[in-house]
Amino acid sequence: MAVEVGQRAPDFELKDQHGAPVRLSDHRGGKVLLIFYPLAFSPVCHGELAAIRDGFAGTVPPDVRVLTISVDSMFSHRAWADQEGFSFPLLSDFWPHGEVARAYGVFDEEKGLALRGTFIIDGDGIVRWKVVNTIGTARDLDEYRKALAGI
Repeated sequence: MAVEVGQRAPDFELKDQHGAPVRLSDHRGGKVLLIFYPLAFSPVCHGELAAIRDGFAGTVPPDVRVLTISVDSMFSHRAWADQEGFSFPLLSDFWPHGEVARAYGVFDEEKGLALRGTFIIDGDGIVRWKVVNTIGTARDLDEYRKALAGI
């Protein structure tokens, strides 16, 4: 079942590219931009995360935390982050495989990876905006900016 706007965001704890645990509920009081992507090192994912690195992450208000999630291992995320200079958290939904993506309704069971789902979660843990794109369709960062400005 997909998480809808107005519902409480499912809490989770995943490891980032450095092995540090990141819990969604630790970010209460601020906003979270939660970005699911299919796979590290893939072309569309590279373009999206590079755009976040280059033109988005440094421009968001200080109360917004950018968290990204894929089913890749922590080790793949570390290699990719080091190669590309990604300083925001790349969270590993590796095991149980896709559990968090399933909780948000963005796991493709046939392919075994996450769709391009994005959720804005407010300081109370409520989903205030979402968009889900197919695996091959990149998202528009300007939509994130507009949505964040309205929350």
